[in-house]
Amino acid sequence: MTDYRPEGRIIYKSMTGGSVFSSAALHEAMNRGTILESRALLCDNEHNLHVNLGSMRGIIPRNECAVGISDGSVRDIAIISRVNKPVCFRVLEIENGPGDVPFAVLSRRVVQEDCINNYLSKLRPGDVVSAVVTHLEPFGAFCDIGCGVSALLPIDGISVSRIPHPSARLAVGDDIKAVVRSVDERGRIVLTMKELLGTWEENASLFAVGQTVPGVVRSVESYGIFVELMPNLAGLAELTDGIEAGQHCSVFIKNIIPDKMKLKLIIVDAFDASCNERKTEYFFKGRHIDSFTYSPACCEKTVRTVF
Repeated sequence: MTDYRPEGRIIYKSMTGGSVFSSAALHEAMNRGTILESRALLCDNEHNLHVNLGSMRGIIPRNECAVGISDGSVRDIAIISRVNKPVCFRVLEIENGPGDVPFAVLSRRVVQEDCINNYLSKLRPGDVVSAVVTHLEPFGAFCDIGCGVSALLPIDGISVSRIPHPSARLAVGDDIKAVVRSVDERGRIVLTMKELLGTWEENASLFAVGQTVPGVVRSVESYGIFVELMPNLAGLAELTDGIEAGQHCSVFIKNIIPDKMKLKLIIVDAFDASCNERKTEYFFKGRHIDSFTYSPACCEKTVRTVF
């Protein structure tokens, strides 16, 4: 079975970071229909992508650069933005140019069409997929879920703990796991990942009353300060002067109340820092999830996702 991974995950690299394919290897890949990857060196004035192959020039003609370019449903910025980044492709043909110097005609579009037809079109809500973050917007993160095909991960699906911007949790190039939240009639996929990051009980079990632990201030309200301990776990601290959202802090855990899904905290210290965030921990390890209940069974309020 063909492995339709996000771009950049099957690239062939030389010691200098470029890609090197022998002429024989390119002919064999053409005959076999093998998916290859290399780095786009430039986009010319006709919006053809030039790709580093090492043994010869590689060109992806404009209409072969992505699904949707030929009918105008995808703008040319999708081509321009690939410069200096990995692109996947199949070798369509090898021709002789001026001076009988060979060059390869490549297609990214046919790889994306195969990925859509043989993999993405078969995904259903609840399926867990691998993805790579490619672009961040205030409303969410765009992710490559296979061969450069994008899906949107809305900001409210990134974690239970509310964040001001996706960059508070994710960075371009991050490898993540996500769940298919929905698929529309045009095949566009929307993702979520908070259902993989553990229930309230799973997260709270990592902490105990009396501990002092690190956290991040997410918001300052008139009645208290919300501090995130884990992506799916936040508590309310007593008001303290001079605290601002985005600061790192150390907090004393005063109480843990499962039936109300509450943690009562006291801020010991708060400071501006660029500390590395805790590595994302996926509590769910399977390939499909039918439903996710965040709230404890003893809690009157039920917080649940059904796919």
